[in-house]
Amino acid sequence: MKAKDRRFSVRQVAQRISVEPAYLSKIERGDVAPPSEVKIRALAEEFGEDADMLLAMAGKVSSDLQEIIRKRPQLFAGLIRQLKSTPDHAILRIARDIRDGDW
Repeated sequence: MKAKDRRFSVRQVAQRISVEPAYLSKIERGDVAPPSEVKIRALAEEFGEDADMLLAMAGKVSSDLQEIIRKRPQLFAGLIRQLKSTPDHAILRIARDIRDGDW
């Protein structure tokens, strides 16, 4: 369990992602603004978590998604708004159909 694993102490994690332990503690307590996308991705990798989920929790969207949206903002805004109340299984099916070319 990571909570009791010494490799996951604030000091150890901070060292591995190249931040000061005090800064990591402040992030954990919510005393400072969320870190950069790079640091959030490093934390996600460190803890085996989904980077997009951690970015969303920090109120951020990954730079690759921002670029995709910037190219066709009206289309993606409309799509996301239409999917707002769609069940997860339906969204996964749509994504799978697009990926597999079944549309």
